[in-house]
Amino acid sequence: MNNFSGVYKEELLNNIIPFWMNHSKDEKYGGYFSCLDRQGNVFDTDKFMWLQGREVWMFATLYDKLQAKQEWLDMAVHGADFMKKYGRDAKGNWYFSLNREGRPLVQPYNIFSDCFATLGFGALYSATGHEEYGAIAKQTFENILKRRNNTKGKYNKIYPGTRDHRNFSLPMILSNLSIEIEHLLDKSLVDQLIQEVIDEVMNVFYQPEHGIIFENVNIDGSFSDSFEGRLLNPGHTIEAMWFMMDLGVRLNDKNLINKALDIALKALEYGWDKEHGGIFYFLDFKGYPPQQLEWDQKLWWVHVEALVCMAKGYVLTGRKEAGAWFEKLHEYTWGHFRDEEYGEWFGYLNRRGEVLLNLKGGKWKGCFHVPRALFQIYKTLEPQPTPQFV
Repeated sequence: MNNFSGVYKEELLNNIIPFWMNHSKDEKYGGYFSCLDRQGNVFDTDKFMWLQGREVWMFATLYDKLQAKQEWLDMAVHGADFMKKYGRDAKGNWYFSLNREGRPLVQPYNIFSDCFATLGFGALYSATGHEEYGAIAKQTFENILKRRNNTKGKYNKIYPGTRDHRNFSLPMILSNLSIEIEHLLDKSLVDQLIQEVIDEVMNVFYQPEHGIIFENVNIDGSFSDSFEGRLLNPGHTIEAMWFMMDLGVRLNDKNLINKALDIALKALEYGWDKEHGGIFYFLDFKGYPPQQLEWDQKLWWVHVEALVCMAKGYVLTGRKEAGAWFEKLHEYTWGHFRDEEYGEWFGYLNRRGEVLLNLKGGKWKGCFHVPRALFQIYKTLEPQPTPQFV
């Protein structure tokens, strides 16, 4: 497995990062273009705050954790300056999208814009020590906690009281965000938050009688027999489990690490397309037709997050099934998503594994999942002086 480390590092530094450095920077108005075609040409100039924050995080993290290259820091600051100037409303909530010049297009209905703004500015504070970046990250994180129980606020279209659900996405993201910005927060808050998100992820959304994590559960944590309640997203489950492994390392909790790997392995078995290969995007728990018409597509982020999870699972536990899954995922992912001709990776395949959209970035795909995964895997699989098995 150690042989993979260099492969992933080279792909990160010689393919993925140069693509975004060369094509995503808006030199005229600031911020980043994310809507890039196969060759890297800009096909739409709208700017999505969650993708802006993610790209700030990526370049700040490379500068801080890999190598202090000035061009990476400059790239991160470039995006942060645009976000600071245009990204928030008067109450500090982050818009979903802006036009190229920075005028708001979509209201701040989506708390994930705030989550990734926090992530980006928190990383930039780590890289530079500039108090302004830390203050923005901390203030935004406080807003997230205030909105935690009603993430969309006045923009929520659900009629209250009939079928209220708890959604998996926020506790999943908080399990990663809480340790990404813990350098800015009181230790007592971080410790409490970590225990809360572990409990929510592993004891509420994960239901051992089914062996599955649900995307939505009733307010009391019980199963909801509805489109939303039956919805399974294998990629979310697997990504969340490597977040749990990271928390397990932080807490020196071997049981949490092993439980997370067990859940991830089951999600892979359940979500793997045994006819065509790859991981399904969505499934219905009872096998009914999902309401998501894209349910059988194979998406980039699902597969690269699964690679991260299996790499961590193998290194932390030594379990052979994690290593076997990593190699199986590596073969499928590199064989189907990587663009040999123009660089970067495709995002969307049909069920048979054929390229469905040949874009390299858009409204949902940016400079985040692929480079983060490559970085995580390269660092995880680096040869270590002593074994890390638990």
